Amino acid sequence: MTDPLIKFVESVCVQTAVYWGTPTSDGYGSTTFADPVEIDCRWDDKTKMVKDADGREVVSHAELMITQDVDKGGYLYLGTLADLDSDEEDNPETVDGAWEILVFTKNPLFKSSTEFVRGAYLGLKRNG
Repeated sequence: MTDPLIKFVESVCVQTAVYWGTPTSDGYGSTTFADPVEIDCRWDDKTKMVKDADGREVVSHAELMITQDVDKGGYLYLGTLADLDSDEEDNPETVDGAWEILVFTKNPLFKSSTEFVRGAYLGLKRNG
C-alpha cells in the first residue's frame, strides 16, 4: 500500500523535466553526459540559501520535488525532450534554462526504510 504522503508527492509532480546524470570524463579533457530522460517534478523558481554535501552555503535558484533519485552534479531542465535539439540533448550545458543539481535530498518516510520523499536544489552551471 502506498503511503498517503507518497501519493501526495506524485499528485503534485505534474510538470516534466529533462534530467542528465553526472557527467563523466571522455578521457580528452571534456565531459560527456548519458542520454537525457524525462522525469516528473514540481518545479518552484525561488532563490534560497542551502548547504551542499560539504556543508558550504550555496545559492539555489529552483527547488524541486521529484519522484526518483538524481545525481548531484547532474542537470535538470523544465521542459520535455521534444523542446531540445540533438546538440542540446548531448550537452545540458548548452541548454538555456538547464541548471546543475547542487543538492539532492532523500528522506525516508516515518517508520519506513523503503519509501522516500525526494527533492533537489538547482544552481548555476559550472561554466556559467
